[in-house]
Amino acid sequence: MEMEEVAASEKLLPKSYRSNSPEEIRLLAIAENFQRQYSHLCPDRKPLLLCPVNECGVKKFVSTSLRPTPTIHCELFDWQGCASFVADFLSLVPLDPPVELPKVLSSPTSVLQSQRATCFEYATLLCSLLLGEDYDAYCVSGYAVKEMCLLDQSLQQCPLLDPEVKAVQDVTPEQKDQDDKYSVKLQLQLKSRFLAEQEKKKQEAEAALLVKQKQQEENDRQLADPLRGLRVHCWVLVLAGCQDVQENVFIDPLTGISYPTNSDNFLGIESVWNNLNYFVNMQGLQVKIAEDMMFDLDDLKTWEPVLFGASSKKQLIQEVLKRKEAKMMGKGNLVQEGVPNVLEMPRSWVSYIAISTEALKNRWPGGKKVIRYKQAQLERFATSKTLYGVVTRLTKYKDRGCTEVATVKEWYQDRSDFLEEKEVDNINKITTERFRHGRKRHLLFLRVKSLTVGTEVEMHFSGARVDDLVRRVLSPKELIELFEGRSDFLHYRHVYFKNHIQLLSENSHREEVPILKVVERFHRNGSKPANEDVAERVFLIPEKLIELNYHLTEDRLIPSKISFIKPLGSEKRNAQEISLDMISTFQVDLSAKPFTAVTLHKMLVELMEVEVKLTHYIMRSVKEMRDVVTLREKETKEMKLWSRAAALVHGRKQKKENGELKNILQKYLSEEIDKDQDVKKEDLNPYFDIETEEKIKIIQEQYVKDIAEVGKTQEWLKMKLDELRKHRERDQQHCDEIRSQIKAALQQLHMDMRSGEETHKDVQEDLCQELKLSSLMDS
Repeated sequence: MEMEEVAASEKLLPKSYRSNSPEEIRLLAIAENFQRQYSHLCPDRKPLLLCPVNECGVKKFVSTSLRPTPTIHCELFDWQGCASFVADFLSLVPLDPPVELPKVLSSPTSVLQSQRATCFEYATLLCSLLLGEDYDAYCVSGYAVKEMCLLDQSLQQCPLLDPEVKAVQDVTPEQKDQDDKYSVKLQLQLKSRFLAEQEKKKQEAEAALLVKQKQQEENDRQLADPLRGLRVHCWVLVLAGCQDVQENVFIDPLTGISYPTNSDNFLGIESVWNNLNYFVNMQGLQVKIAEDMMFDLDDLKTWEPVLFGASSKKQLIQEVLKRKEAKMMGKGNLVQEGVPNVLEMPRSWVSYIAISTEALKNRWPGGKKVIRYKQAQLERFATSKTLYGVVTRLTKYKDRGCTEVATVKEWYQDRSDFLEEKEVDNINKITTERFRHGRKRHLLFLRVKSLTVGTEVEMHFSGARVDDLVRRVLSPKELIELFEGRSDFLHYRHVYFKNHIQLLSENSHREEVPILKVVERFHRNGSKPANEDVAERVFLIPEKLIELNYHLTEDRLIPSKISFIKPLGSEKRNAQEISLDMISTFQVDLSAKPFTAVTLHKMLVELMEVEVKLTHYIMRSVKEMRDVVTLREKETKEMKLWSRAAALVHGRKQKKENGELKNILQKYLSEEIDKDQDVKKEDLNPYFDIETEEKIKIIQEQYVKDIAEVGKTQEWLKMKLDELRKHRERDQQHCDEIRSQIKAALQQLHMDMRSGEETHKDVQEDLCQELKLSSLMDS
């Protein structure tokens, strides 16, 4: 039955798979003749892989098994993407025996269907893809180390371990900058040369010991493999000069990793080939690849071609350039005379290599692939096969035997809880989760650490929160919050609790949180003088003390300070009156105007109100932390994956809710809001939480401020318009006066000109009469 099924499947293959063309038959004869001559001239060398049979049992020349295939997928436009796809998509069939060449070389199309391949079939598929992307690529038949031939990566470091994000340090840069702000920095750091030399010697000794240990491990590994230098392997050579490849490189198709041509993992080369020719290494196996191997395939002294005189890739490129130049010069097609006709490589018998989008997406054989590294295991899953959205899982172990798990890190896709990464550290008892944008409360990062007493929870948020909170850390006795871009310049808040907070206990929601101390720090506000701009605000609640520290001025070393003692019964209506004895001030600049008693009294009243609001805010912050942790536990149990339909439904629902909220806000914002008017909370119940409640309050306050500002602006504009109107009338009157003066001056000028002309005429007449009289008298 199996033979009949195989025969039936072979009939479905194209004719080129089941027979040879006349050109191929001639090429096979040339190859057999070349093999006989090679065996006679080099009796100490193993036979070459020239004409293995394909999946139909038909002999095919290896170069014709390469099918240059351009692809439409952008993931396969470079060699890294092609190598990664081939390594991920196929599973290895080891050579049996490992020291002999394979008898069968299946086509790349059959390999893509079965997803099982030998190293030669791996290299054939990868080289076909690279040739299709215009790389100068060749399949290489040679010898490699045992670990590379058997795809054993248990002695290598996992590539995902190097770029891993390090754990967030307990001390943040903001805290460090604040702590170092008032410290005296030494210009000269005194260091001992003797201690520096001792430390340098120690580091050199440790490095030498590490190199010695690695060398010893390498020697032990070489001695442990009796077949070293005999294990047959096939990989890909990419020569420099095409597609921005600067140096010759080897690519192992089993892993998709590139190596320099002097890598110690490759022990010898028998031959290389592409779709144009086949070249035999005539430099001898005694020439080490890592030292003296030359890769100039046009040099007949170092590489012997099967098809002598056949065109190489470089020659084809030069010929195309010459034809383009001749065409531009108007000489037409140049025909070379006196060049003998040579046999060119026949067209590949392999069909077009079609790679589907589904194959790129679910590339792992059977939906899963497991790779063992040094003290680590990497698992990759197809997105259609995973249950909880896991696409990658990296497990790190404490020991080399991989018996005790140290950490487990997972990467996710299409989860309804927006989870992207999760890492569980079993040694330090830390669970870290990272989310993509779009989650409720704008949560991006969550870390839960189990302590000896209680639990430490750290959260990071995006910049879209209304309160501009970016980070919050809650430990059993402390709460730290960091802010960015607040209008009040607050950037740091540190809360100290009296008792331990049991965040994950059953009665944690009913537990009261007594506060000992609250420290707030502010950035510099350039619109205020330094001695009026608060840098730090401290609330000592049990001591009923409030302290204000101002920013440093440029020429001072210590800041101005004010201390307030709250009056007894300040929380009640019958509190005692505030006296100046409760206020202590220290002003650095003696020439500055001191605060008046009324100003200090007003500051204390405002600070007491701020303390009450701050206490409520801290309670809500702790409750929010508890709610997030509880919600994450519930989401983990009820996790769902996003489908395309579910995503559309979620988008419509979110759009509907946003529209309802917009209508509610427009209802109130369209009316004239008074200071005492508030938006009804019951209208917004479906959308209410801590953040939205604060958002509504801020919107109302800002709206009232904007209305007042608009009123002031309108009054100012009205006043300016009145002034402008008066100026315009005054200017118009002045212009009219000038015009009338100019008109009168012109009239006077014309009158003067007429009278001058008449006077001139009279003078001329008188002169003429005088001349006549004088002439008569002379006569």
